[in-house]
Amino acid sequence: MPTEILMPALSPTMEEGTLAKWLVKEGDTVSAGDLLAEIETDKATMEFEAVDEGTIGKLLVAEGTEGVKVNTPIAVLLEEGESADDIASEASAPSPEPGPQAAGATEAAPAAKSEDGPAKPAPAAPKDDSGARIFASPLARRIAAEKGLDLRQIKGSGPHGRIVRADVEDAKPAAAPAKEAAKPADKAPAPASGPSSDAVMAMYEGREFEEVKLDGMRRTIAARLTEAKQTVPHFYLRREIRLDALMKFRAELNRQLAPRGVKLSVNDFIIKACALALQAVPDANAVWAGDRVLKLKPSDVAVAVAIEGGLFTPVLKDAEMKSLSALSAEMKDLAKRARDRKLAPHEYQGGTFAISNLGMFGIENFDAVINPPHGAILAVGAGLKKPVVGADGELTVATVMSVTLSVDHRVIDGALGAELLQQIVDNLENPMVMLA
Repeated sequence: MPTEILMPALSPTMEEGTLAKWLVKEGDTVSAGDLLAEIETDKATMEFEAVDEGTIGKLLVAEGTEGVKVNTPIAVLLEEGESADDIASEASAPSPEPGPQAAGATEAAPAAKSEDGPAKPAPAAPKDDSGARIFASPLARRIAAEKGLDLRQIKGSGPHGRIVRADVEDAKPAAAPAKEAAKPADKAPAPASGPSSDAVMAMYEGREFEEVKLDGMRRTIAARLTEAKQTVPHFYLRREIRLDALMKFRAELNRQLAPRGVKLSVNDFIIKACALALQAVPDANAVWAGDRVLKLKPSDVAVAVAIEGGLFTPVLKDAEMKSLSALSAEMKDLAKRARDRKLAPHEYQGGTFAISNLGMFGIENFDAVINPPHGAILAVGAGLKKPVVGADGELTVATVMSVTLSVDHRVIDGALGAELLQQIVDNLENPMVMLA
């Protein structure tokens, strides 16, 4: 029977998206791996691939449609010997509790028939013992239900560990699990985030204004930063860094690298300094994981990149191992693709530490909000000429940059945060040590 192609979840947090463009039309024959559509998430525009072969029988969602929920049918795929006449006149409703779908995983889930004829939806997405949703296609959930399988006992072979049809077809029912212990009471509802939109609009009745619609990125930023300020116990450490040695060293390096077309920025040195500091203070190279702390071995450093309507934080993985020129090239590439919204989720998720540099905008100092689950974020201000007291006690002029380290107190205590910031300062004030 015809197979529904469902709106995929192209990132773990995606709940809905915009079907930006169809790359196929009705009647086209497709194979696994063929591109079907371009889909806009809250962060990027990504291509969506087919996982089965067949003929596109019907496109259910028009190009440009916004707010398409994950696992909503967006097209119908016909198998060999089927025709458009086999497609029901009305699209089947999505499952009551659809499970997230990994990128490129569009496994069909035709509705089963009950004895009295009406179609039954696929079983609701299951959850593991911790309450986290188990990624499984609707068809895999239905087959598992029919065979009496516990999806918690099945390892998925699909993208990101998603359970697909092949994983459950040959599986055998496991012994019934022991009765679960009583679960704690539900968490208290989140505190109100402010007055309602109607209440705010009433305040400005009679005043001229423009109402700006929130897109997915702005909604996500609002939700995550509200969560961060409400749940993460921030504290702040501030230092001033003298940049004269770095500026001189950078100018000399850029002169020598010019034939290779490489030009290092101060930000490249900051990334390297932070990556090496995390290695020197390994207890600070950590993230908050709900009921535990995860200490990472590599230095995966995220860098905030402003784009129209929001920002990305692409992650430079293993930054401590890379040369300054390699970090510079990678950062330029990530920033360009961030502005074009062409980053894949794995390129802007993860990391333990972030950098937000507003110095190029003339900002002298500011406090940045931690991006959970990161343990800290460094806010970088502009380098300015200032009067300072030299080592011999005489008044002199130096280029000074103000930085603020925002720290999650659950992960990093005050003394440990101070040690991390001292390492960053030492690296930047003595830049040659970063090449040792």
